[in-house]
This record gives sequence, structure tokens and C-alpha cells, in this order.
Amino acid sequence: MSAETVEIDDGELIRRSAHDPEQFAALFDRYARQIHLYAARRLGTQAADDIVAETFLAAFRRRGTYDPSFALARPWLYGIATTLIARHRRQEERLLRALSRTGVDPLPEELADAVTRRVMAQGRERELAGALASLPRGHRDVLLLVAWEDMSYEEVARALDISVGTVRSRLHPSHFIDRILRGGRAEQPPWTCRTFRRPAAT
Repeated sequence: MSAETVEIDDGELIRRSAHDPEQFAALFDRYARQIHLYAARRLGTQAADDIVAETFLAAFRRRGTYDPSFALARPWLYGIATTLIARHRRQEERLLRALSRTGVDPLPEELADAVTRRVMAQGRERELAGALASLPRGHRDVLLLVAWEDMSYEEVARALDISVGTVRSRLHPSHFIDRILRGGRAEQPPWTCRTFRRPAAT
């Protein structure tokens, strides 16, 4: 990445890439590792490789639809990655339930971020994995983008193409898990299994 490119914000890079596609490579340099870590925590390292490749390919193909007034493309890229991860929902839930049963993290230690290490140190990883597996996908997506990726509610709303109010409502019943992820004391979960039952088909 050139010194000039480092000074250019994401929106301008994407705008320039319409005429100079090589400019888009700078976005990969900026965000590929972050997205790989996010996907690996959810699906495992092998699937994460594919998610990263597919995320940036999709972003490149859609770059003409990006609004360059948004200087930061991170929420947009995470939104694409999260949509791709959704196709592997069953794989994610299997990983979480296996971790809940065994306490053995399938990921190599170097991929564990500071938050995850803190959870493990508190002996709560099995508890967390089981709780995450029980969440509907939309709630899990919101929670992990806020707690693991440190996104604001507005950034999560952009990433998932939902309202800020929806972000807030999906986080509310996840407060117990959020406290564990952030290293706080565990409290009684403020929801029951009934809270997350899928509505009956009509």
C-alpha cells in the first residue's frame, strides 16, 4: 500500500476503483485480517478463508453501488461477510454446541482475541457457547458485531441493513451474553427459551 493510499479514506478508494480497479486492493490490506478473525471465530479457520475471498469478490463487484460519502467501508464489508456466514448457520451452531459440551476451542490459540481470552480465563467459554448457539441468527449477528467487533449501533445497522431500533431490540435479550463477552460478571439471563421461539408458520 503506497503512502498516498494510506491517506485516502475508504469511500474515496472505492470511488477511484471504478476507473482504477487496483485501488480496491487497499481495502483488502486494511480489513482482510479483521474479517478473517471474525469469520474464524464463527465458522473455523478453513471456512474463514473462503468467507474472506468471497467477501472481497462480492464487494468488488458491488463497488459501483457503494455511497462514497461513507468514509469507512468496514460496516459494509462486515455486512457482506455476515450474509455469507449466514449460509453456514448450521456449521456455526455445531461448532458452538461442540464447544459448549467439551470446552475445547476448535480454533488455534493465536486466533483468540483479547475478549475471548478473557472469557476463557473466567471459565465461561462453555457457558457462552451454549448461550450463543441458542440465539436466533439475527440476534447473534448483532451481538457479535457489537461485542467482538466493537461496532456502534449505527455501524451495525448499516452492516445488516436494519434500523438502529432493531439493533437495540435484538441486543436487549442478549444482555447476559454481552456481559460475559465484555468480561463483566454473569447474571441471571433476563429471558427464557420462549423468548426466542420462532413464530408458528402461517
